[in-house]
Amino acid sequence: MALLPVGEAFARYREHVKPLGTQRVPVELALGAVLAESPRARIALPRFTQSALDGYAIRSQDGGRPRMLVGLSAAGEPANVAVRQGQAVRIYTGGMLPEGADAIARQEIVDRDGDEISLRDTVRAGEGVRYEGEELLEGAEIAQAGQRVTAGLLAALAMAGIAEVDVRRRPRVAVLVTGDEVVKVGETLADAKVYDANGPLLRAWFVEHGYGEPVIAYVPDDEAALEESMSAALDSADFVVTSGGVSVGDRDYVPAVADRLGVRQVFWKVAQKPGKPLWFGVREGKVLLGMPGNPAAVLVCLAVHARAVLGHLEGETAIQPAWRQGVLEGSVEADSERDRLVRMRLDMADAVARLSLLPLQDSHMLSNLASAHALVWLPSRETAFQAGDKVAWITL
Repeated sequence: MALLPVGEAFARYREHVKPLGTQRVPVELALGAVLAESPRARIALPRFTQSALDGYAIRSQDGGRPRMLVGLSAAGEPANVAVRQGQAVRIYTGGMLPEGADAIARQEIVDRDGDEISLRDTVRAGEGVRYEGEELLEGAEIAQAGQRVTAGLLAALAMAGIAEVDVRRRPRVAVLVTGDEVVKVGETLADAKVYDANGPLLRAWFVEHGYGEPVIAYVPDDEAALEESMSAALDSADFVVTSGGVSVGDRDYVPAVADRLGVRQVFWKVAQKPGKPLWFGVREGKVLLGMPGNPAAVLVCLAVHARAVLGHLEGETAIQPAWRQGVLEGSVEADSERDRLVRMRLDMADAVARLSLLPLQDSHMLSNLASAHALVWLPSRETAFQAGDKVAWITL
């Protein structure tokens, strides 16, 4: 069976993974979700013409003559008086500009004697003023469907009077960790057993990326047990991830069990290192991604492939994963048959991402993650990559 190019895997996700349904949520609960609508401002921003600083609301045409104070305008407390010739209103940042005033004299240029002020500098019309609607008009589009809600966007929506938004439902995730050899950390290790890294890794990755606690099941290398666990996971979750059991060994049951449960295989085996045995299938809108058992391969498949699947499940318009461009700091061996996905250290210098190879890159090795900031995509080729070559990378 020919290996599927990594880029073609992304095309298959785009073709076969469909967005989940929508739900309406309070805006304060929308953080991290993907918008299913293009929300519009319910009010103008600013809602009224106001002061941009602490000072005095004046008529600019009165020039440098002294003025009498006739009121105070603070944030939320308008002066409710009009400024007439020879008058001024004390005003604070955010205070409503009183009728008749067309400028703010900043307090640093004002001399005050009781209720009389005089200016030490000229003030032009519009100076220090924020005009109603200068940022957004009522009804203006603030964001677009398919955009993920960040803390900043959430604040913008709230300020524009949007109390609720339609978002894509966050995927429900189930994880199956397979293997007779794995033991949970803290338990006693018998002969030929190893501590499990995949369960903690998968849980932490989904939590870190905002998907909450996945349902995790540990499954022995037993076909019937795997079928029972996978069936339950497919019934309850939108996205099922397995670790181990997808290669060609006698106990690699995931492909056969998935087929029996009606999961249609889209592809199996990708031209990448690590993570070649990756398996992808769908069943009635549910997605199954079978990852290899080596922990570094699991991490690579999460960062590259799970991220792409999740983006499509949530209807995200931004392409995921979001590859950036950087420069290699040293030479790196290439693979003539498979793309390499390599853990590297990232240094930013002169606004350039500089990427340095870390040792211990084998798929069973994780210790270099203490120093790894980036995953670098090195396309397959015969010749090594050299210092100064431009490469694509994502954060780890």
